[in-house]
Amino acid sequence: MKRRYFARLVVLGALVLGPLTIAEAGTVHGTVMNGTTGKAAAGIDLVLIQLQGGMQEVARSKSGAQGEFTFDHPGLGAQPMLVRAIYHGINFNHALPPGTSAAQVVDIYEPSKDPKTINVSSHVVIFQPNGANLIVGEEYQIENKSQPPLAYFRNEGGFDFALPEGGKLQQVAAAGPAGMPVVQLPIDKKNNRYSIAFAFRPGGNSVRYSYELPYPGNTATVKIPTIYPGGRLLVVAPPSVQVSGDGLAPAGQEQNMNLYGREDVPAGTLVAVSLSGTAPPPDQNAGADQGQQGGRDAQQGGGEAGGVNIQQVPGRLDVLKWPLIAGFICVFALGAILLARKPVVAVAGPAAVEEQAPAAKPKKSKASALVASNVRAAPTNGASSLAEVDAAIGTSLDGLKERLFRLELRHQAGTISEEEYARERARAEKVLRDLVRG
Repeated sequence: MKRRYFARLVVLGALVLGPLTIAEAGTVHGTVMNGTTGKAAAGIDLVLIQLQGGMQEVARSKSGAQGEFTFDHPGLGAQPMLVRAIYHGINFNHALPPGTSAAQVVDIYEPSKDPKTINVSSHVVIFQPNGANLIVGEEYQIENKSQPPLAYFRNEGGFDFALPEGGKLQQVAAAGPAGMPVVQLPIDKKNNRYSIAFAFRPGGNSVRYSYELPYPGNTATVKIPTIYPGGRLLVVAPPSVQVSGDGLAPAGQEQNMNLYGREDVPAGTLVAVSLSGTAPPPDQNAGADQGQQGGRDAQQGGGEAGGVNIQQVPGRLDVLKWPLIAGFICVFALGAILLARKPVVAVAGPAAVEEQAPAAKPKKSKASALVASNVRAAPTNGASSLAEVDAAIGTSLDGLKERLFRLELRHQAGTISEEEYARERARAEKVLRDLVRG
């Protein structure tokens, strides 16, 4: 058990404590599959992209007769990278987190320009007072249930959104079924209307954006434009902010935020929301590891991250995925305004390391706490117990590796300052040292 444990630590230690340059060459094998036809895709242009240093192209290839491809590069398996398949001018990105060794399947899809390919199921708006300004984040949950499966994409912009009067757009990101936000270049349609050219893959997608509004005297009436029909509108605000609006009804409280909902909002509706009150200054260190961070891309991102963690959603909020909300909360003020703090309950991919401030106890890393709790839960029956301890250690290391991968993506996306980036890497190093100490 100890040999396996320290083997994992050696791999992770090379990533965390060593410089981000890699001495040994890595190799990745994979297959390009057409998700529409279910067949291997031959002759597809492929690009290997290194995320560290600003989305650098480091190699090119083309899939063979059976869709097969191979890339050799020193960074493969040791730093976050992407394989990009280019099909009909659309980028289909596949993430390669550190530690990737198994054969990869890169999915592409036949494109569709039919807007009926996608359906907007929910629209979430989060308000956060910030002095004389109001920071607003909006997110659309978008479903692609096309049969056969198609990717909805339009060069001129396939998803439109609008800001309230006086809104100043800060950042736009989109995420595919794997949940990793990718920064988008907005297409200005004039009069505070914008669009993005993003490939919406089959499954659940999301679009999120943030903007600022004037908030004189700690009060404002915001007229939220709704473009797509039939979706649920959910308004979220701190408890210290009073909220009322057209057709909005209280929907309880989650993650220390008050919720207000309205069902089946018609397209073209302006929903007037009145707000008043202030909010306590956010903790700059809180929630720094939350959310899903994106790499920078232009016009069409399409980047996806494997092993995304999805939190279980309360029944009355079954259309709302809180980790996605936490993700664009990080986008709100480009990493400066953090509104939420949450535990993560993983249902897919490697477990995440839960970050939470200890109260009135000596500081101890949550990774170590996770291992300790799993060890306490394990029966003390010799070999079986040792296996469970080893599994707990592996889970913690996998979570730390995933955390580092997302931190690098966030750094490349520009949604975290250099100071925050250095601080979070230092925290990761501390977690590793705690694990090494046992």
